[in-house]
Amino acid sequence: MDLSVQQKFSTYPEDVSILMNSLRDLIFNVAKQDGISNITETLKWGEPSYISKIGSTIRIDWKPKQADQICIYFNCKTSLIETFKEIYGDIFSYDGNRAIVFKTKQVLPYKELAHCISMSLRYKKIKHLELLGA
Repeated sequence: MDLSVQQKFSTYPEDVSILMNSLRDLIFNVAKQDGISNITETLKWGEPSYISKIGSTIRIDWKPKQADQICIYFNCKTSLIETFKEIYGDIFSYDGNRAIVFKTKQVLPYKELAHCISMSLRYKKIKHLELLGA
């Protein structure tokens, strides 16, 4: 784990840290399944960020001001969130065209979320496809 990301994770409450590590693991597992071997992990805007050369940056974070939720952020200038809404509708809660929002106590829909992460990690290769090739 990138040292700056590791330090950021250490600032989260224990239950949030477990959830954030689960999201981190999901991102890396999806990348591996998609044959993406070069994921860069860093902090962007103070948030753990995951960058694929063929994709769009994914950021994850928890903020004390909204202590009951975590967010997975996507580039708002892409069609990612719009596509997620079209495919998955109300399975997720959204923050405009920039994030999927989860309650910290909810069971995450891992299969659907993995698909969204996959689309983001491959975005540059699929952005021309209808519904990003879903």
